[in-house]
Amino acid sequence: MALFELTLVLLLIAVALTALSRRVRVPYPSLLALAGAGIAFLPGVPKIEIDPELVLVLFIAPVLLDAAYDTSLRDLNRYRVSLVMLALGAVVFTTATVAFVGWKIAGLPVAAAIALGAIVAPPDAVAASAVLGQFKVPYRITAILQGESLLNDATALLIYRFAVAATLGPVLLSSAAPMIALSTVGSLAAGYVLGRLSLAVLVRIEDAASGTVLQFAGTFGVWILADRLGLSAIITIVVYAMTIARTAPRRMSARKRVSSYSVWETAVFVLNVLAFVLMGLQARSIVERLAGAGQADAFLFAAVVLAVVIVSRLVWVLGYGAVIRWLARFGSADRRVEAPTFRGGVLVGWCGMRGLVTLAAAFALPADFPGRDPIVLAAFTVVLGTLVLQGMSLKPLLRILDLGLDETVDKEVARARLAVTQAALDILSGKTSSAAAVVREQYAAQHSIAENPGDAKGVTEYDRLRLYAIKSQRDALEELRRNGTIGDEAYHRLEEEIDWTELAASPPGRFQPLTT
Repeated sequence: MALFELTLVLLLIAVALTALSRRVRVPYPSLLALAGAGIAFLPGVPKIEIDPELVLVLFIAPVLLDAAYDTSLRDLNRYRVSLVMLALGAVVFTTATVAFVGWKIAGLPVAAAIALGAIVAPPDAVAASAVLGQFKVPYRITAILQGESLLNDATALLIYRFAVAATLGPVLLSSAAPMIALSTVGSLAAGYVLGRLSLAVLVRIEDAASGTVLQFAGTFGVWILADRLGLSAIITIVVYAMTIARTAPRRMSARKRVSSYSVWETAVFVLNVLAFVLMGLQARSIVERLAGAGQADAFLFAAVVLAVVIVSRLVWVLGYGAVIRWLARFGSADRRVEAPTFRGGVLVGWCGMRGLVTLAAAFALPADFPGRDPIVLAAFTVVLGTLVLQGMSLKPLLRILDLGLDETVDKEVARARLAVTQAALDILSGKTSSAAAVVREQYAAQHSIAENPGDAKGVTEYDRLRLYAIKSQRDALEELRRNGTIGDEAYHRLEEEIDWTELAASPPGRFQPLTT
């Protein structure tokens, strides 16, 4: 009961801090992690130990699937050079620099130092999506950061597993390489097959609530199954989500899709806020383990690791960006356009917040692992430090960089809206009934506005008038129920019809596409 009450209190605190973060334009993960660390040292607060395996499946799996569902295959291909340089190159570079520091300063065995580097190397998908959602970041940078956050964990955890295995016993690379290749290929195949199977089941379920429950169960089940089979759970979940995302829209009803989006948005938010508060709550147990003469040295080492993690990412991102810009001078015009700018590189380099994967990997180290306590402290310091230092400084950094307004998505929406309204007009052209004429007139109005995407005033006025009329409809419906003309059954059915119309006329909301 005490744990349940504490969870409710933490959720209420998280909601209040999230509202504050939006007001002061600070990423809410930063405030939540900081608040959790403060709450951990309050008298009477129980210690909550994180189970690493539970953390990964409960917090990482659904949020990773959420991000993967929104990921564009087109963008992954378009920015493949940057993604490879970040998801592979930046992880390896950061791992190597941190490992060197751990070996030289802390005297860790080489394999243990490499494990530390792999633990703190990957920026977190949860932190990245939460932070990027609160700022108007240029689309290209958002696409790169989200794509990186989906792929870098797999690289880091692969290095981590071999480093831990090498610490506990000899590992032959010649025998490990085939297993790595088999695991990667198996993860890709499993994600695709499970995605197709899941979709085949989901399309046969008519009840929206049952379908949403099955989506959550499927997400956790895919992660657990991949982990049990020795595959990469991260790669499997990413492929699973992207497989569903590419095939579901034409096979699922709008009612189930909207219901699913709204439920997933709330669930992912709850998991996010609990995850970042729980990260902060680990502060007391970590500090208590280090009580003694070596505590000051451990804190100093943790601070050095934090600085190395931040600086090494900036150095790598700006370095490869300069090389790509130099090479682009000799390439095509398209290549010159796609080359990262210096200011964009600064933002990408600074958006390196670490999160749950780093902390879970640190806690998953065996109890007798060399230097386990300093490594766990360093991992926690990197997570909290990057969330607070980098997260809270993003707003002034964006103001200084002045990256300008990005209308990439707006332009694509305008082009697509013109095409889809024209498709509707074409299919109705042969219909001669009065009803068809009315529907054609509505689509023709939308098409006329879509032909002038630069006329923002016209679009706004069109939607404003629709919403103005909808308000009158709601007033009339309320009066009908109040005077007893209709009952609640008829009232709610018409209310739903008006809701759909209002959604169509309203600006885009925050529903995030998921497994529908």
